[in-house]
Amino acid sequence: MAYSFNDCLKPLWVLLAFCTALILGAIKSAIFGPIAALILILGNVGVILALFPAHVWWTVYTLFKINRLDAPLKVAILLGLPALFSLWLSLSISVSCLVGLGYGFFTPWVSSFEAFRIEDNSKKLYHCLVDGTWGTIKGSCTVVRDFADLCYYSYPSYLKEHRENPACNEKPPLRFIHIPACIIVGLIGLIVEIPLYTIIALVKSPYMLFKGWQRLLHDLISREGPFLETACIPIAGLTILMWPLIVAGSILLAIFTSFFIGIYGSIVVYQERSFRRGLAYVIAMVAEFDEYTNDWLYLREGSILPKPRYRKRKPSSSEPSVGRNQSTHERFGSVFPAASGALVPSLTASRSVREAIKEVKMVQIWGSVMKSCEVRGKDLLDKSVITPADLSDWLKAKHANDGAIVEVGLPCFAFFYTLLDSIKAGTNGLVLVDGTEVNHLNRPQDRLMDWFFQPVMVLKEQVRVLQLEEGEMRYLEKELLFGDNKDRAKSWENASFVPQDTLRAAQIEGISRR
Repeated sequence: MAYSFNDCLKPLWVLLAFCTALILGAIKSAIFGPIAALILILGNVGVILALFPAHVWWTVYTLFKINRLDAPLKVAILLGLPALFSLWLSLSISVSCLVGLGYGFFTPWVSSFEAFRIEDNSKKLYHCLVDGTWGTIKGSCTVVRDFADLCYYSYPSYLKEHRENPACNEKPPLRFIHIPACIIVGLIGLIVEIPLYTIIALVKSPYMLFKGWQRLLHDLISREGPFLETACIPIAGLTILMWPLIVAGSILLAIFTSFFIGIYGSIVVYQERSFRRGLAYVIAMVAEFDEYTNDWLYLREGSILPKPRYRKRKPSSSEPSVGRNQSTHERFGSVFPAASGALVPSLTASRSVREAIKEVKMVQIWGSVMKSCEVRGKDLLDKSVITPADLSDWLKAKHANDGAIVEVGLPCFAFFYTLLDSIKAGTNGLVLVDGTEVNHLNRPQDRLMDWFFQPVMVLKEQVRVLQLEEGEMRYLEKELLFGDNKDRAKSWENASFVPQDTLRAAQIEGISRR
């Protein structure tokens, strides 16, 4: 009977907790939201206006220093800079106001619900009252400080990199005669992408609304997903109430991103030197968005819209392959032909280095990382090195240190074997699970890989130079998997030994920390 009575009290407790968090969150949002929003809005707008003259000077100085643009194009860009800076001011100030209002009013509300995840029941009401008050104001100050660092340090560093990077100057210059085709495709992209993205988002938004409500209510009844733990039910209840706002935000985000996706058609025209491929990009991006929304909403696979190829063609067997002893210049020659006097100079379907080398996609790398963690994790689980309790701790982790063996140790352990496999294969890059080699020629060309690829190559070289013995390798496995958990490391008998040489032991521990 007592058990049944407790079961009856649980729904009442959850309902009381939800109503309490909802009311207290609204009160805190009304009191502290305007203060936090005002700090964030005034701070960001102040940073924008105070650094605006410096931004103008840095941009103009960089425009005249770089060699990738010819003189007529520099003059044309200089004449268009006032419009671009006006757009920057209007967009940055409006976005700062929206972010300030959203952060100031929603953060105290969410913090009230987060307080019910605390295990100590005696402190839940206290944190429900206190969390999201002073912390929200401090958080708004942190946002302003980070935005100031971005504008004062990151932007000039980015411009300096373009001025001083020799690789940028080696690329063929962008001439004024190339601009008409880029402008035409950019305008076509805006005319096509914005209305079609809006139509697709509006048509699928009712399905997203009711499908989301159905899934959340199903999880609530069956105690799955966000409703798995009782402490998470108030937060999930807030999600149910706020789901229409999330759907509306998704529509606005689709419309907002369509502007930049349409403009990017101009860049495709320049990169591919083809007006036709720019138009193909505009058409393909509509199909890509339709396919992405279908996948996200679990609708039919693919898209009924046409998706023409706008980047690469499959290289024929007569074309040279990518080898190690032949330079890129010798293999492919000049990438871009000389400009002609036509409206779209040399914008023909000429082959580029990017087409000849099959570039590895970022999603392929992440898929390999996940697969490697899965394979190594299953192996460790079968050997009882990782236990089901470790997986349970990881699933229920609320702090960074909780579930560290699965959260941090297992990815490091799997990545270590990726480095070992690459070293044994004698490659100049990394060998993925499917055997694909990622090197400097075919790696994804984005900022994230720029930050991580070279340090990973340095780490691989350091591991190779160490020439680890079998016992030292097993010792490094323990350090990577268990970290500071010395008891778990001692309990795993894997024939490891600590090097007697203190310098070598320090080198191995240094590798594990990296």
